[in-house]
Amino acid sequence: MLHAYTPSERFLPYLTWPEIDQMEDKDNVVIVLPVGAIEQHGPHLPCSVDATVSAGVVGHALALLPDDISAYGIPAISYGKSDEHLHFPGTLTLTGELLLHTIQELGESLYRSGFRKLLMVNAHGGQPQPLEMAARELRLRHGDFMVIARDVWSLPHNDDFISEKEKQLSMHAGHGETSIMMALLPDSVHMDRTEAHYPEPFPCPTLTSGRPAAAWASIDFGPSGVIGDPSAATLAQGEQLLSDLATQWATAITEIHNAQWVKREYQSWGKSQFNGYVHSQK
Repeated sequence: MLHAYTPSERFLPYLTWPEIDQMEDKDNVVIVLPVGAIEQHGPHLPCSVDATVSAGVVGHALALLPDDISAYGIPAISYGKSDEHLHFPGTLTLTGELLLHTIQELGESLYRSGFRKLLMVNAHGGQPQPLEMAARELRLRHGDFMVIARDVWSLPHNDDFISEKEKQLSMHAGHGETSIMMALLPDSVHMDRTEAHYPEPFPCPTLTSGRPAAAWASIDFGPSGVIGDPSAATLAQGEQLLSDLATQWATAITEIHNAQWVKREYQSWGKSQFNGYVHSQK
């Protein structure tokens, strides 16, 4: 179904337009947009990992909210900026520019519908910049629009079972992603195919704490596409990660719903144009 992991009663597209139009306190309704990617994740995980994790964590978080917190999920953006993985079949990538404009267009649509709070939960490490740029531009267009873009893993969660080496060097298809996929989409995980690979030390050590400091593509780290060690992942660990992250994101959504942030008028400089949207001086 279109709502995926999100409870159907928390899925905005399942409402009629009059129901959305007549929604109470729409200024404080939180709209949550999962953002993922379709890209290779080694021989043991499906290409849908990032799309699955963002949609899964958001859906489980929305399911935890009490009735008095008005928040709705919308369909995930499943395709992302994944050009660092384009050497591997199955990777489906957009340009950063197209992703940025897609976020802007969706934000404008939500604003026209009367919503003033948008949270983007991103599960792909290769695209925070377009999301953050889109959020900033939407804020500059609309001084009463609260737009937040954050990584799905950025909130506190217990990962004591992950080794220090893995925490420092793993970047793709490693222990954490493999564990949570066992909880979200177990039939797609093939533990008998796991491979471990860590990046070699970068030749300019003053620029890095272990991870490469230069721009990279996943093929730079070997033919499997894995950057990390997924072999120790378990279902119990994945269930713990999913529970921790869903609980933390439910708390964050509640805080956004209750927040009363500053409202600004940003039109005093005269005429400006942001990607085709013209703002005239008052």
